[in-house]
Amino acid sequence: LGAGYGGQAAGNRVVKWERRGDRVLLRAVSYEVVADPSSPIARAVEAANNNPIVMAFNVEAEKDGNAVIDVTRLFTTDVPEFSGRTRVGARNFDASRSFVDRAAAFPENIEVESIQTYNNPPDDGGGRGGAPAPVPGGGRGAAPARPGSASVVMHYSMVLLPEKPMQPRLFDDRVGYFSTATIDYSQDEHKAPARRFITRYRLEKKDPNAALSEPVKPIVYWVDPATPTKWVQYVKKGIEDWQPAFEAAGFKNGIIAKEAPSPSVDPDWSPEDARYSVIRWLPSTTENASGPHIHDPRSGEILESDIQFYHNVMNLARDWYFVQVGPLDPRAKTLPLPDDLMGKLIQYVVAHEVGHTLGFQHNMKASSMYPAAKIRDPQFLKAHGHTPTLMDYSRFNYVVQPEDKVDPADLFPKVGEYDKWATMWGYKPIPGAKTENDEKKTLDLWAREQDTKPQLRFSTAGSRGADPGELTEAVGDEDAVASTTLGLKNLERVAAMLIPATTTKPGESFADLEELYGRMLGQWATELSHVAQIVGGFNSQTKNVGQQGLRFTPIARERQQRAVQFLNAQAFRTPSFLIKPEILRRIEPVGVLDRIEAGQRHVLNSLLSTARVNRLVEQEMLDGAAAYQATDFLADVRKGIWSEVYGDGAPVVDAYRRILQRAYAETPAHLINARFAGADDAR
Repeated sequence: LGAGYGGQAAGNRVVKWERRGDRVLLRAVSYEVVADPSSPIARAVEAANNNPIVMAFNVEAEKDGNAVIDVTRLFTTDVPEFSGRTRVGARNFDASRSFVDRAAAFPENIEVESIQTYNNPPDDGGGRGGAPAPVPGGGRGAAPARPGSASVVMHYSMVLLPEKPMQPRLFDDRVGYFSTATIDYSQDEHKAPARRFITRYRLEKKDPNAALSEPVKPIVYWVDPATPTKWVQYVKKGIEDWQPAFEAAGFKNGIIAKEAPSPSVDPDWSPEDARYSVIRWLPSTTENASGPHIHDPRSGEILESDIQFYHNVMNLARDWYFVQVGPLDPRAKTLPLPDDLMGKLIQYVVAHEVGHTLGFQHNMKASSMYPAAKIRDPQFLKAHGHTPTLMDYSRFNYVVQPEDKVDPADLFPKVGEYDKWATMWGYKPIPGAKTENDEKKTLDLWAREQDTKPQLRFSTAGSRGADPGELTEAVGDEDAVASTTLGLKNLERVAAMLIPATTTKPGESFADLEELYGRMLGQWATELSHVAQIVGGFNSQTKNVGQQGLRFTPIARERQQRAVQFLNAQAFRTPSFLIKPEILRRIEPVGVLDRIEAGQRHVLNSLLSTARVNRLVEQEMLDGAAAYQATDFLADVRKGIWSEVYGDGAPVVDAYRRILQRAYAETPAHLINARFAGADDAR
């Protein structure tokens, strides 16, 4: 029905049970607005926050002084706070075909699973039901279900919050943690400040005086018993790859991996028990993995995580590796990849998702802090890797060339300098700090290490996509011309590998050849788009008051012009190495013109975007003659697209060039004449 796949979160809320005489109320609780209970304003804050009643229940009996209620209808009626109706695009809930399927209780959580059925009557012609309903958090739900019924499995987890909240740690824009926010009216300021706490596990040293100590309670991830046996060791390695990061925070064996016990060993063990964080292996064709966590909104304490590892993410990782670094690893010359290589790919994906569950956001900035020359050096790569953080989308080191003789094991991202430093920043105990405010001076001092160690930097809030050092899927420093030049050389080698690698099994279809050819074209367009981001770009660094220098520095005119020259020579010239009849006529009768156009149009649309032109206009206003003027930029692009007009002799314009030139003509025409065209200088 297009309603998503098993395991997707439908939302979360903090609730509390409250007894009122012979009734029990289930109330939704918000910690978005708070005040110190001892402050005078706390009474006003309490009066202004009336927790809504989700549902009311009659007390049916008393047992040991506690109320007994029947909660069945919480899970068998359409409760707005927990409804799955918008996920199937339905309109009516049918309670007669909805029921609780099972329930389980654990020391810290209760799990309930119910079957819920919805009706989607045929449209009566009045226009209702044409658009999907909004979903919590914005956006839209699934497309409307076809007329008839839809039954969904809804799983409810009710997890007990700690009786005493952990001491929180204040969030800082310079370090990439997820956070939870409150408006605190009891702070001594002339406004109610937004206070944000990082999300992290509670880690305490057994020996507070030791520089390196075992934790009182380590972070433990359990490997799902459904995980294919041959991949278990790699999943465990992906978890424990983070141990050096926790050592930087002062914890020995701060994070460990365990295999889930079999029912014969421990019949009471369950992945649904909130005391256990589990990496779930899911039989799904979805090419993805995700790392959500549950945290206490009062303190940011992470209580439990369940990483979802979808089976077919292996196919995605295979394609990335083959297309990006296949020429650099003899094991990747033939498909399928050998188990030891696929195991390392699984280990990488697991380690990245574990990082999210430890509290870390993506960091697209740090990977641009290593220059291209360094990330071709075998010794440097062995010590540091090609990116300072595993939390980037800097996949595999496509900058390396075969003559560099790099160990294939060092083509992978690894837990790097930023990861170790950020773990220290968030998890290291600060002796003598009794409150979160007592930690601020030390945390600020640690964060300022970024001034002299660029590899520790995090993505800049408010960069609005203007920093070419904050790109996804990029390898190397912010000068993407150097990295892309080398990456394209490897893509030419990949093009020559495609047929030998995908035609080893007589009788099989050419599906792998078609898939990898498409991935190769996508990689080509992606790498060239990195160069486009230089134009109108800024180098950025997140800074707070007291740090010297600017947060945003425009990229020099010469570098911007060089980027356009590179794109004219590489993106807007027909890529002959991608046009191979021996490949194309094995996968389709026609289509190469459309494929090449799609890649070139992708780069062109990015390059000519309204936001980019407007940035150039503003740079000219602030920097004068030193800036790359928007009119010069547009003229340079035009001369590249229409180079035949400016050359000597009779122009030869083949079908590839004609399609590109039409795409160029359509792009500004759309920006100028479209119904919603802007009325700014870009137009």
